[in-house]
Amino acid sequence: QVQLVESGGGLVQAGGSLRLSCAASGSIFSINAMDWYRQAPGKQRELVAHITSGGSTNYPDSVKGRFTISRDNAKNTVYLQMDSLKPEDTAVYYCHADLVRFTNRRNTVSYWGQGTQVTVSS
Repeated sequence: QVQLVESGGGLVQAGGSLRLSCAASGSIFSINAMDWYRQAPGKQRELVAHITSGGSTNYPDSVKGRFTISRDNAKNTVYLQMDSLKPEDTAVYYCHADLVRFTNRRNTVSYWGQGTQVTVSS
């Protein structure tokens, strides 16, 4: 029973900050890449941040310099620090992970969190 549980979303004024957390639990052997995506109403889901098992990161231009992804491998948790938030950052933010389960260590499985709402007011 692998689950990704997100927390930390909320309402913030433009220019403010939020820190999202995503904790993976269950029979996990290892977690490879972890990502944050977001989806605003009527728009496509887009990648916000990516981090490899080794800690290398990647960001799209829309959030580069404002968002920071990090992970705590001991806690199977990934974070997204969001600074200088803009109204256009308003969306549901989803955690994603590619991981290997104890039950089948020859396969990598993709999991998604339930999403957490981030609303930035002007």
